Amino acid sequence: MKLRSLLSMAIGAAATVAAVRRMIRSKRRISFTGQTVVITGGSRGLGLVMARRLAAERANLVLLARDDRELARAKLDLQQYGVDVLAIPCDVRDEDDVKKAFARIIERFGRIDVLINNAGVIQVGPIEHMSIDDFEKSMDVHMWGPLRTMLAAVPSMREQGGGRIVNIASIGGKIALPHLTPYTASKFALVGLSEAMRSELKKDGIFVTTVCPFLMRTGSPLNAEFKGHHEEEFTWFTISDSLPLLTMSAERAAFKIIEACRFGDAEPGVGVQGRLLVILNALFPELVADILATVNRLLPGRASSGDATQSGWESRSKWAPSLFTRLTDQAAARNNEIPKKNGIH
Repeated sequence: MKLRSLLSMAIGAAATVAAVRRMIRSKRRISFTGQTVVITGGSRGLGLVMARRLAAERANLVLLARDDRELARAKLDLQQYGVDVLAIPCDVRDEDDVKKAFARIIERFGRIDVLINNAGVIQVGPIEHMSIDDFEKSMDVHMWGPLRTMLAAVPSMREQGGGRIVNIASIGGKIALPHLTPYTASKFALVGLSEAMRSELKKDGIFVTTVCPFLMRTGSPLNAEFKGHHEEEFTWFTISDSLPLLTMSAERAAFKIIEACRFGDAEPGVGVQGRLLVILNALFPELVADILATVNRLLPGRASSGDATQSGWESRSKWAPSLFTRLTDQAAARNNEIPKKNGIH
């Protein structure tokens, strides 16, 4: 009888805590209507998909990306929603570029309500072919880039009494993935930076959300960079990115990310597969490490001319594009994933 009472008390306490947390979360809810939202890497892929959803909510949008033509197409795409769109060529690796871009944003809109750090580069291939430059490039885009934009946006957010920041990391920022070493190392760094910034900035009413999605069908493989056996690397990567039971549509991911931003959540669940993998790794790290080592043995090995970098567009094979990559190919067509030589958007 005593055990039953203790159990009932524990259940009641848990329910009370959950109810209080829901109430606190509901009070953090914001509307994006009339808000100024800045999206890095906003000209294509997931960035563009999120921009469309925010445009449907009548947000004022600022797209930062490197390519003028991609930005022009994205702006035309978003203007059909009848919202104000400012497209600024900006390389997040360049501090001066970032400072000038944010000065323009403040001059145009007077404030920054939401910052979404989405710009990214994907480098695929065995570690034997990865150089220090590859690691520096990935860190510059995924860690230093978000740091630069956050430092540029935070003063405005503090002055106005709050804001929202979303950092798009990856499951690769939680689990070290083979043949993606520069990418996963930099995403681990971004996760740490993002979580620390949430702790630092919450006192100012600025809520930082860290997003670690599993595989998403954005159409990005064509813009990724490949080393080693280029065609084989592109094939496995693109097919993996297209499997319907293993991946999530960019539209579904964008919905979850925007909702997490709306409520100022710390880390939303974007893909049940990723959540299960993180839990498995926490409980059985040796097992997961052995599984990933086995996966690595199944991937293409070293190549005689593998140090050269090729884009996905340059690495197509008889298997990619094909029926096996159809979902990714369709996403690429929808989301302005025009092939780019350097793979940064």
